[in-house]
Amino acid sequence: MLTFPNAKINLGLYVTEKRPDGYHNIESVFYPVGWEEPLEITKSEKTSFVSSGIAIPGSPESNLCLKAYELLKKDFDLPPVRIHLHKTIPIGAGLGGGSADASFTLKLLNEMFSLDLSDEKLEDYASGLGADCPFFIKNRPVLARGTGNLFEPVELDLSAYRLVLVNPGIHVGTAEAYAGVRPKPAPFDLTELLRLPVTEWKGKLHNDFEDSTFPNHPEIARIKENLYEAGALYASMTGSGATVYGIFEKQLNLVFPKSYAIWESVES
Repeated sequence: MLTFPNAKINLGLYVTEKRPDGYHNIESVFYPVGWEEPLEITKSEKTSFVSSGIAIPGSPESNLCLKAYELLKKDFDLPPVRIHLHKTIPIGAGLGGGSADASFTLKLLNEMFSLDLSDEKLEDYASGLGADCPFFIKNRPVLARGTGNLFEPVELDLSAYRLVLVNPGIHVGTAEAYAGVRPKPAPFDLTELLRLPVTEWKGKLHNDFEDSTFPNHPEIARIKENLYEAGALYASMTGSGATVYGIFEKQLNLVFPKSYAIWESVES
């Protein structure tokens, strides 16, 4: 069976406090976007994970898709499977691609083997794989709090706009991103702000990681500037980078280096 995990972007991202366990609490709206990659699961004589496309660091045994299978196998008598992921969503890019792959593996196994797991139960399993993995079970806009694991549904639809995502292939480590951030409460109610027209988001909606990432990686900052120069109503880095997105009223011919990974939403 075949499925297509998709990416997400952050609309605003505020690092609100450092926790006693060393992690950080955040506040952000997660919004699903249509940058997808094929994931196929078939019955096999031996369980395995293989990938093509963008090279995935680490051993196949450590991949989240295989961990998702093993998590369900603890509670269900699953037969051996072959998991094949064709990786097209940039890795470590603030797009949640790995988390999506894991959660879509859970959903596909649930369907393949008629496990009859509810979305809520699948979210429980997904939470054992990563903080933002549960988001991709329902795959709808949410206000995320905690470590990115506490969700509240948000009514938000950007389908009338053109979304452009640009990834320059720069790796921004999590430790590097957090190093320059001083946790503080969000200055306003994020869901209330997002009820404003997109034309009013600029200068109000902010990603705290830009403060530490842009000085270290001016090329990422330039992408945001280029998107605004091209007519974006709003532009921002997503997650801890290095992907930057722009929200446009119409399709435009944007030119970036061939080494960049680019995704654009289709006309609605």
